[in-house]
Amino acid sequence: MALRVGVIGGGQLARMMIAPAVELGLDLRVLAEDEGMSAGLAATAVGDYHDLDVVRAFVKDVDVVTFDHEHVPQDILRALVADGVAVHPGPDALQFAQDKLLMRARLAELGVPQPEWAPVRDATELQAFLDDHGGRAVVKTPRGGYDGKGVRVVRSGTDAADWFQALADGDALLVEELVGFVRELAQQVARRPGGQAVAYPVVETVQRDGVCAEVLAPAPQASERLVQLAEEIGRSIADGLGVTGMLAVELFETDDERILVNELAMRPHNSGHWSQDGAVTGQFEQHLRAVADLPLGDTTPRAPWSVMINILGGPQDGSLGDRFAAAMAGYPTAKIHTYGKAPRPGRKVGHVNVSGADLDDAVYVARAAAAHFD
Repeated sequence: MALRVGVIGGGQLARMMIAPAVELGLDLRVLAEDEGMSAGLAATAVGDYHDLDVVRAFVKDVDVVTFDHEHVPQDILRALVADGVAVHPGPDALQFAQDKLLMRARLAELGVPQPEWAPVRDATELQAFLDDHGGRAVVKTPRGGYDGKGVRVVRSGTDAADWFQALADGDALLVEELVGFVRELAQQVARRPGGQAVAYPVVETVQRDGVCAEVLAPAPQASERLVQLAEEIGRSIADGLGVTGMLAVELFETDDERILVNELAMRPHNSGHWSQDGAVTGQFEQHLRAVADLPLGDTTPRAPWSVMINILGGPQDGSLGDRFAAAMAGYPTAKIHTYGKAPRPGRKVGHVNVSGADLDDAVYVARAAAAHFD
């Protein structure tokens, strides 16, 4: 009988696991939050992942559990482990992607380079940090933020007053120094339960309004030292946290070629979408190999350059499907991936991958193909 992999969450990341699961001979099953979600093709259950009974009913028919997102509560994850369910990544690792304060403290223990930071519980503590760090800083909600949500640049201790007011007793916000970075990078590592790990090339990511808009793989003009350091950081975090599956380490590169860890994701990630078509083993296949404890695949790029452009928002007249023919006819080297989502301003509804020998040409083709879906 085929190994049964259960994915909690029915978004686009689960959707993009469907094809490689079929190719690997895995039986993929999805617990979707609602009917009609991106991964509906593989949804065998619909329900609330905050409800332990719902989750238990879903996992009783699978061999291993993984995730489309990091939002499943710790008490549910730990209940599954106590039930003897194989959960990858497990709660001991996933907590560091769920809580940024826990992440910062653990990375400090591992000696990983990161911005200066502190927990702050009120305006006085925040102002003290600002006074010590040039009068500007970044405040983050420790849990639940993504795509720029839960992040705020502040200049005064009162600039986060509403967030302080909403804190539960004993909780804190995270404040970090405002890093003067020259670009953002991302390092992906895949790791099996026993410790085998492979790394992808470090990539450059371009953010717009807090959302990943473009990825250039590998990162242009990256020195050998930077490439080696990014991989060392990614591998040390994967091992130090005991990650199973895909790990994405978001990085800042400073003007003196230092790199600092920004955030972590323990799942397939925007920064790795290029690998679907641009690497020997794409990140979605790799994640399934890792959580199923299968030998990991080759991460070598298939071409000198790959570019990913996110389709954000989508057409406000007609559907994404109406745009395929023109995009495909105009740019036959572009690989178009859509998520089965209705267009909405700012929403991620798909992405385009282009690989080739010339970076400028790949960027042009990817942007032009993606523009058909605006």
